[in-house]
Amino acid sequence: MSLLINQELINQAYDYQSYRTLLDSLLEEGKTTGSNQSESMINYAMLNQKRMRKWDKIGKISPELSGKLSEIQNPVTWLVLTEGWCGDAAQNLPFINKMAEVNPNIKLKFVLRDENLPLMDEFLTEGGRSIPKLIALDDSFEVLGTWGPRPDPMQKEFVKNKITKERTGKEFNEFLHLWYAKDRGATLQNEFLAILDVWNQKLQSLPVQAG
Repeated sequence: MSLLINQELINQAYDYQSYRTLLDSLLEEGKTTGSNQSESMINYAMLNQKRMRKWDKIGKISPELSGKLSEIQNPVTWLVLTEGWCGDAAQNLPFINKMAEVNPNIKLKFVLRDENLPLMDEFLTEGGRSIPKLIALDDSFEVLGTWGPRPDPMQKEFVKNKITKERTGKEFNEFLHLWYAKDRGATLQNEFLAILDVWNQKLQSLPVQAG
């Protein structure tokens, strides 16, 4: 259990619609989330809103995954650390939202990474503050598991490229988003098919709470 995850944090966190509204309202002011308000970050945020709108509109959840999500019988919270300028967040969060919509037992909440760095530092990836990072919680805020910051094949490519420098940052970014466009959320969903089994087993093994 993280001492930083509590009911107050969940109450103050954004739901998907309020998170999307926040990003839109900031962009109307020529801003994005976080302290870096450079022109490049604003441009990333604008691109990401277009990506999210696309997947909100055309993204589909597979019948197999929908069935697996429907099996969740206990209340869970999916808490996501994210930022508006993050390209991986834009490509994955619309699908994660569609997953949560399948089952009312799943409460999906979002907090901004840069406003919650102590929490982020409890869930690092390869030592870095990589986002998006989804933390799955039971109703007592015990951590069931995590996902993120990107589907495993692309995470491996990212780590490899950091070592080999085969692609520049710009080239890797283009490669990454082309992969997302072709994949259409399929790899993400396959990964959730596997990890939901693990999370569900943990939920079912928990002691029954006295009512």
